[in-house]
Amino acid sequence: MPEFDDFERELQEALEHRPAPPGLKRKIMERRAERHAPRPWFAVASAALWMKLAATLVIVAILAGGGLEWRARKVEEQRRGEAARQQVLTALRITGHALDKVQAKLAEHDEDGN
Repeated sequence: MPEFDDFERELQEALEHRPAPPGLKRKIMERRAERHAPRPWFAVASAALWMKLAATLVIVAILAGGGLEWRARKVEEQRRGEAARQQVLTALRITGHALDKVQAKLAEHDEDGN
């Protein structure tokens, strides 16, 4: 049981009361004072301002991206609409030309028939 005795002795040594190192209380009080010291308004405002600025930039980036996407879709829609318009105009020209031929043949047929 010497191992157990060694353990007990080490435990007692670890739990013995020892005086605090010199200057410990002063260091603790200085750190406490630093943490609880009133910060200048601009330091507090600065942190909050940076957070708000970062959030604003994120929102602006999202909105800008959405706006660009909307614009790209709008341009594509206009391009497709213009292409459809051109197809309709081409179809109307072809139809008009075909109707002119038919009308000419009918007129020729009427002249031959009279």
